[in-house]
Amino acid sequence: MGNDSIGNSWSDKNGSAPQSWVRALWEFSRPHTIVGTTLSVLALYAIAQSARLFVNPVFLPLTLAWLACICGNIYIVGLNQLEDVEIDKINKPYLPLASGAFSRKTGELIVVGTGILAILIAVWQGPFLLATVGVSLAIGTAYSLPPIRLKRFPFWAALCIFTVRGAIVNLGLFLHFNWVLGLGRAKSIFSGGSWESLSWAIPAEVWVLTVFVVVFTFAIAIFKDIPDMEGDKQYNITTFTIELGKAAVFNLSRWVLTVCYVGATWAGVIVLSDVNLVFLGVSHLAALGLMWFWSAKIDLEEQKEIADFYQFIWKLFFLEYLIFPAACLLG
Repeated sequence: MGNDSIGNSWSDKNGSAPQSWVRALWEFSRPHTIVGTTLSVLALYAIAQSARLFVNPVFLPLTLAWLACICGNIYIVGLNQLEDVEIDKINKPYLPLASGAFSRKTGELIVVGTGILAILIAVWQGPFLLATVGVSLAIGTAYSLPPIRLKRFPFWAALCIFTVRGAIVNLGLFLHFNWVLGLGRAKSIFSGGSWESLSWAIPAEVWVLTVFVVVFTFAIAIFKDIPDMEGDKQYNITTFTIELGKAAVFNLSRWVLTVCYVGATWAGVIVLSDVNLVFLGVSHLAALGLMWFWSAKIDLEEQKEIADFYQFIWKLFFLEYLIFPAACLLG
């Protein structure tokens, strides 16, 4: 996330005020995280439905779960921007608070509003979604907000990111959708109980996806600091890149991603009897080959090349949430 490296500003100073505000809001929401959150919600819903062959589709709870997660996403990334305005003026000057497209008060209103809305929707939709959203918001707050501000410490920063993106989102959403599909509808935790309907059973497919995403997100968490090195140095944010150097973190990220793809393919052979193993293996090995092909051409002294590759890693992350549900549905 370096100088104009993770994308250009969406703000159009020559455009109409409403249009510019919406574009700034979109940038404030960090589009790549919105896409990732959306795909994770849809993927876990599809996996929960795969054993049922969509005989009991419940699309309103799906929509509301997505909205709660998107609001939680905006709260987390927005809070981070509120606390990092000066750093972002160096690393990501196109972001709305750093560029002045949004005032601090506007950012605070968006963050508070989306945080409250995420919790209210989750309460309405059931205990698993409430736990997923609530824990995610708590970790996101601890990540960015003083005095805790875990992002100052590379280990804790990475742990926050892959815990939320990997374990909490995947396991929590599956449990929520499994419960919803069992009931035929979502049920508020305050609407009369039905605690006997709670199910903690998680199939092997979800565990494999969760482990894949946890490890993959670790690669994202350490790689994302490579383009941000200058701003982090100036504001005393310790990262693995600062401690180990660009080349070491770059290579570590590539090998972590390799472990993800080879491990998921091997897990498919060993423990996943209900997925399409040919599709799973071919798609994973193709993605791995593409990653190594592109990474071999990266010049670590070129910020744009680093940032473009970082965005490519996010695209591979998005792709997994298409590959894995497809393998389950084709199995």
